[in-house]
Amino acid sequence: MASPGEEVTSDESGEESNTMNLMEFSDEILLHILRYTPVSDLVLNVRRVCRKLSVLSLDKSLTHAVTLHKDYQVDKDQVKQLMREIGKEIQELNMSGCYWLPGSTIDQVTRCRNLVKLNLSGCNLTSLRLSKMLSALQHLRSLAIDVNPGFDASHLSSECKATLSRVLELKQTLYTPSYGVVPCCTSLEKLLLYFEILDRSREGLIISGQLMVGESNVPHYQNLRVFYARLAPGPVNQEVVRLYLAVLSDRTPEKLHAFLISAPGGFPQSCAVKNLLDSMARNVTLDALQLPGSWMNGSSLLQHLKFSNPVYFSFSRCSLSGSQLVQRVLNGGKDLRSLVSLNLSGCVHCLSPDSTLRKAEDEIDSSIAETLVASCCHLRHLNLSCAHHHSSEDLGRHLCQLLAHLKCLLSLALPVCSIADVSPVPADKPSVQPATNATSPSFGKKVRIGVQTYPRNCLEQGNSRPQPSVFWTLLESLPFLQQLELIGSSFSSAMPRNEPAIRNSLPPCGRAQHVGDAEVAAIGQLAFLQSLTLAQLPNILTGSGLVHIGAQCQHLRTLSLANLGMMGKVMYMPALVDTLKHCRCLRDLRLEQPYFNANAQFFQALSHCSSLQRLCIISRSGSLQPDAVMAFMTACLEVIMCHMFTGESLTVCKTLQQSLIKSFQASRPALNVVIFPLLHEDLTEVIRDVPMMHLDEITLFKSRVAEEPPNLWG
Repeated sequence: MASPGEEVTSDESGEESNTMNLMEFSDEILLHILRYTPVSDLVLNVRRVCRKLSVLSLDKSLTHAVTLHKDYQVDKDQVKQLMREIGKEIQELNMSGCYWLPGSTIDQVTRCRNLVKLNLSGCNLTSLRLSKMLSALQHLRSLAIDVNPGFDASHLSSECKATLSRVLELKQTLYTPSYGVVPCCTSLEKLLLYFEILDRSREGLIISGQLMVGESNVPHYQNLRVFYARLAPGPVNQEVVRLYLAVLSDRTPEKLHAFLISAPGGFPQSCAVKNLLDSMARNVTLDALQLPGSWMNGSSLLQHLKFSNPVYFSFSRCSLSGSQLVQRVLNGGKDLRSLVSLNLSGCVHCLSPDSTLRKAEDEIDSSIAETLVASCCHLRHLNLSCAHHHSSEDLGRHLCQLLAHLKCLLSLALPVCSIADVSPVPADKPSVQPATNATSPSFGKKVRIGVQTYPRNCLEQGNSRPQPSVFWTLLESLPFLQQLELIGSSFSSAMPRNEPAIRNSLPPCGRAQHVGDAEVAAIGQLAFLQSLTLAQLPNILTGSGLVHIGAQCQHLRTLSLANLGMMGKVMYMPALVDTLKHCRCLRDLRLEQPYFNANAQFFQALSHCSSLQRLCIISRSGSLQPDAVMAFMTACLEVIMCHMFTGESLTVCKTLQQSLIKSFQASRPALNVVIFPLLHEDLTEVIRDVPMMHLDEITLFKSRVAEEPPNLWG
């Protein structure tokens, strides 16, 4: 018999014989692994490891499509080297949001002469630079660009215009009143327009949306299949989009199958728009539709439009009643299994039979919700936020119980009041988990420093059900949900778009008081959750549910928290600190909370989020510790966006911002830092300099579920 020492040696040698070197895998497996590595890293680093990786890293399956979008560490020299080495192999290039790369680096795109698809949204681009670039890209069929002030179509060469005439897909973001390159794109099949024009110039001059007569040579879009327009707030954006629509009204494309216009607030119809909609009702069959609410309200348009296997509907902010939804959209409850995405955000009457007499506190008609679920059984994205959807006490007819039948859901947005249990709660069974020092949501209670304010055994409870809950049952039925939004029906962000940050916040819905830490803890069972938004949950007493989410949702990449618990005191800070220690994969964090103290304890916990790239803190009357911010930025090397809008003085904010830029700009080429008082009169001027990618994706609050059709722009 062998001695114990010999047995250990034998085991160790057996383990060594069973190990396998990565290079022993087949080429197919290695190529699959390498697909998860940024192409810039493959070409500039991985290929230098060994001869085998050198060959595989340049495989056409990896270099055919190159994405630099959100590759924040790549600098101008690396991009130039990348283009020199594999430029001829690239057919699809995505550089969207590479705002930190100078124009001279963008010029290197001319080396990619076989490009078919090019995305330069958010890049530094002039009309002269664009002309030179497109003149060399004769195979281009898909293009995304920004049109900035100073753009002049007369600078485009004949070779450039020839390339544009062959482009089939165009995405154009307008920062100035212009047709951009649209007049040159005579073969368009897909046109996406993003209107981001401000009403005033930097000098304070009022901007007019009227375009020059000589620029109005817009083609008649005879091949157009998809038309999409998204408007930022402001009358000038409405004025310019009407000029585009006027051309469509002259001759509506017969092949049009997706017509989508997203506009905030009121957007009155013009005669040309009315003619266009009437023509569409006669001549086209749609599979995707989105219109401003004011165009739908009181209109019989839905009765006349024809649909064939629809995939996307958005009736956001529309006064569509439940009866209209069933009869006109759901075809009386007929089969709509083709529908993938449905946006009913702000449709306050969509689950009630009538819209004339309904009050916010009235209960929904569960039969309408039942028809919706039965008709659209394959929905993947559903948005019911920004409305009061109150269920009755009828057994099995709660909205959460009905939505549980939508097994294919990947993203879901609900108002907080819609998930509340409506059955009477016995006195010995509170609606939330008992806390060690439970406090009233209205009045603060002093908290002892160093004492946890959430149950110490919250992690030991694991996935155990704290109490019967319709919301728990819903999430239990949707195990593959990736994106969840719970937003108070009367929530409005303190962060403005084009107006001062002075807003009167409305009180939360009364039913939201029944939603607390136990309901938040239920989210922890979503093992595949990637994005979570929680806004205006007044009955969050301790934040213990957040710890469940941090510990169990290991794929969480985006977290947005706003106005949790009492507004005068951040009671959930200890739980938040513990939550962040678990969020190893978190990329984006947005916190909006009055009186939030971004202190050393918070930033030390945040330093555990080793993958964090973007941080945004918005806090009226809030404070921050500059030394703690500097230490955090030193520890978290991936952070490239730091936005903080608090109650600190302008001097403190400017000093910290300059220190961050001076310390980290050289090593982080994409660094974007904005530290500014939230209530300062110049805030809107500061915001206009934020890269649109950051502003749209994280700094400004909005519901993002079913915001656009899936795969609108690949």
